[in-house]
Amino acid sequence: MQQLFLDVDTQLDFLYPTGALCVPGATQILPHLAALRDHAQRQGIPVLSTCDAHLENDEEFSIYRAHCVAGTLGAGKAPETVLRECRRLALGQPLEASFSGQVVMEKRTTNMFAQPAIAEAIRVLAPQRVVVSGVVTEICVMHAVEGLLERGIPVTVVTDAVFALEESRSRDLLNHWRAAGCQLLRTADLVNHAP
Repeated sequence: MQQLFLDVDTQLDFLYPTGALCVPGATQILPHLAALRDHAQRQGIPVLSTCDAHLENDEEFSIYRAHCVAGTLGAGKAPETVLRECRRLALGQPLEASFSGQVVMEKRTTNMFAQPAIAEAIRVLAPQRVVVSGVVTEICVMHAVEGLLERGIPVTVVTDAVFALEESRSRDLLNHWRAAGCQLLRTADLVNHAP
């Protein structure tokens, strides 16, 4: 697979002000997420989305307030991030070697690579480049980017389509990723300079 868009945890509980674990100000990336979705749709770029699908008493809730409980409205994806052809795989369900449109894979940890089905999906898809967007920059996005880099996969981070809790931490991470060989682009640069 040449290019894969990785959409990290763009769920209502994180992105919308009424969400259970809303990231203040995150709504400002919604137009950029929508532009990436439309671009993927037009260009036929496959999109792999991760989504928290927590149990009501998940261990993570001792660290973070309860959020994205499986089956709740807040666990749903923001409409700005959903392609016309979209299907959801239950926790642990494997992904086939090739797919079109969008596949949503569930997880219960901040690190997507701790979910064996997601780690295996990345291995099997073997993308030549992964374009990353989503929330939160210094938590789930960080695990995704660093896990990809550890696997030797070239990464592009769309800087105006990720959002952080702490801006200074985000700047440090972006600088670190650039030094590690990550490409940093804004949405307009990615979308407008596509073949």
